[in-house]
Amino acid sequence: MKVKYAFVVVVTMFALLLSACAGLGQSEPVVMRIGYAGSPDTLNPGAAVLAESYTMFELVYDTMYDLQLDGSFKLSLAESVDVSDDGLVYTYKIRDGVKFHDGEPLTAEDVAYSYLLYQNTEGYPWMGDYTYYFENIEATDNNEVVITLSEAIPNIDAQLVFLYVLPKHIWENEDPVEFENTAMIGSGPFKMVEYKQNEFVHLAKNEEYHGDVPKIDEVVFQTFENQDALVQAIKTGQVDMITEMPNTAVATLREDPNVEVVTGAPFSPGVTDIIFNQVSPENCPPDDGLCTGHPALLDRNVRLALAHATDKQKIIDVVLLGLGTPGTTLIPDGLGFWYNTDIKDYAYDVAEANRILDDAGYLDADGDGVRDMPDGSRSLTFRINWPSDSIDAPRMAELLSEMWGQVGVELEAQAMDPDALTAACCPAFDFDIMIWGWGSDPDPNLLLSVMTTDEIPTGSSETGYSNPEYDELYYQQAAELDLQTRKDLVWQMQQIVFDDAVYIIPFYAQNVQAFRKDRFTGWILDQPKVELSDPTSLVYVEPVQ
Repeated sequence: MKVKYAFVVVVTMFALLLSACAGLGQSEPVVMRIGYAGSPDTLNPGAAVLAESYTMFELVYDTMYDLQLDGSFKLSLAESVDVSDDGLVYTYKIRDGVKFHDGEPLTAEDVAYSYLLYQNTEGYPWMGDYTYYFENIEATDNNEVVITLSEAIPNIDAQLVFLYVLPKHIWENEDPVEFENTAMIGSGPFKMVEYKQNEFVHLAKNEEYHGDVPKIDEVVFQTFENQDALVQAIKTGQVDMITEMPNTAVATLREDPNVEVVTGAPFSPGVTDIIFNQVSPENCPPDDGLCTGHPALLDRNVRLALAHATDKQKIIDVVLLGLGTPGTTLIPDGLGFWYNTDIKDYAYDVAEANRILDDAGYLDADGDGVRDMPDGSRSLTFRINWPSDSIDAPRMAELLSEMWGQVGVELEAQAMDPDALTAACCPAFDFDIMIWGWGSDPDPNLLLSVMTTDEIPTGSSETGYSNPEYDELYYQQAAELDLQTRKDLVWQMQQIVFDDAVYIIPFYAQNVQAFRKDRFTGWILDQPKVELSDPTSLVYVEPVQ
């Protein structure tokens, strides 16, 4: 889900960085510098929440499958897979000779150990969800991993593609939740050199990688807090690539002869969501829940009125400079087949929004311009928060304050440190409204699970939404093997949460990234999706000669 942060000059690191690409002699390491506005929340794959963490996991760890930029899967750690006739038993033959970064061999035992760790560790926010149908996981003496399912499922590749394989010899001696994992021993194409949270992540290529070995020697992800500094850094050559930027910078960067701007569908289709705290008193998590949300947001009428009062096209034009499309559900349009195109969005209609609130009894009792609860107990003044590293959220909050002010709703806006916001969110539910977002799996199952009752106490549900009909359909689609039938169920679920006004989805944004074309070449640009920080590009880029 989300993040960004603070640029700090690290003298000892920059002595190395400044030498990279300045004179690419045989003795100098080839270092790529990537600027981004985030930082991992943790290097523990089971405990991580933020998207920046998963960027690092993809580079450092191996998984059973690799996800390609065209949306397809290919085997990675396994050289072959055998599936039983009933679809319940999958036998993966793990490649021989694979090594972890510390030189220890990676075997089927490590794979089985990792999957069981994800499945059985309480405190992991959602990794265990990928193993829901895994009834038995075992390693054989023939370096095979055998997964037996409780029932046949349609998407085991999507379930395994983000289950990162961990070294058993390290993790079995650690607390799986509290382990900081700063050494980050994996078996992927890059290995950890040094990490300072909110400053940088420094990786080096893995010369013994079983696949294509990177052509660059090192890559450094630098964190920038100021978005103008991020753009300036690529213009001056301080960094070689940036993973994000304010869309206001696109036109200027396109005029720079040394910079190429790339836009397109995100590799991990994204969704920005305006989140309403809807957890009911009976569903407030007993151990961690504070559940301080404004009671008016439990009323669909209020959420529906706010939906009608939201001019999504204006938000897209102002915040994204047109580089996005209006959203309707948590399942983004980038998932293609799974996105319900039959849903008709709520029209931007201030008069209708005011009528809904009037009819529901939310009147301005004291004439101060802000509506009040029907019982007069409090005004419709809502806290609205967003992660302080967000490029788009501050302007969006300003626009929402203006739009919703036209229907008598007042906002108290405040950015929060992403970690603090995560703590306030879920399962504490210590907020009214948040602006945040998700990156989607290639399969809709994970995002669909976010809206189930079962996820309210786990920290995966942002809203506290609970609907028994939706819950039942979720488990039906998860095990439905017929593609068309499963698609119909997924569409039905989207319609339910849309009708219940669980979220306002202002837009689905395009991915906007940029690189220095005078420094590196070989970026993968001819695929349906764009992601320059993925291994699919970083393994193949090389210095311009």
